Amino acid sequence: MAKETGRKLIAQNKKARHDYHILDTYECGLVLMGTEVKSLRQGRASLVDGFVQIDGNEAWLHNVHVPEYSQGTWTNHSARRKRKLLMHRVEIDKLQSKSQETGHTIVPLALYFKDGRAKVEIALAKGKKEYDKRQTLREKQDRREADRAVSAARRRQRG
Repeated sequence: MAKETGRKLIAQNKKARHDYHILDTYECGLVLMGTEVKSLRQGRASLVDGFVQIDGNEAWLHNVHVPEYSQGTWTNHSARRKRKLLMHRVEIDKLQSKSQETGHTIVPLALYFKDGRAKVEIALAKGKKEYDKRQTLREKQDRREADRAVSAARRRQRG
């Protein structure tokens, strides 16, 4: 069987980029059970309520929903169990010290396969205020309108 290469996205947390200012990102491995891997290969997972908590010297991913494998038997996993993250000790220590500051949290951004191995991209984030969210939406809308105006002007020049 040929070895997988490249990156295959499984799930993405778009709401996190809307609700938080992303300060720093990390790529981590996951400790998974066999049926979890099979379920992820089917492309089913949800990162919406997920967060990372550091207990002692280990990082744990909580509330990420990986549905039960449909062909699984008594060996199936529970859908929302906590999963251990594989990170270097230096990274865990850095995250722990920064996440203890007021308003900081660690959220998952994406879940994907990289060269056949399950990875999760986590981010140190600071919560946005309501006016920040409105400002971000306004900037995004202004950028979209400017792009439309530019493309319309190009079309008029050609035709």
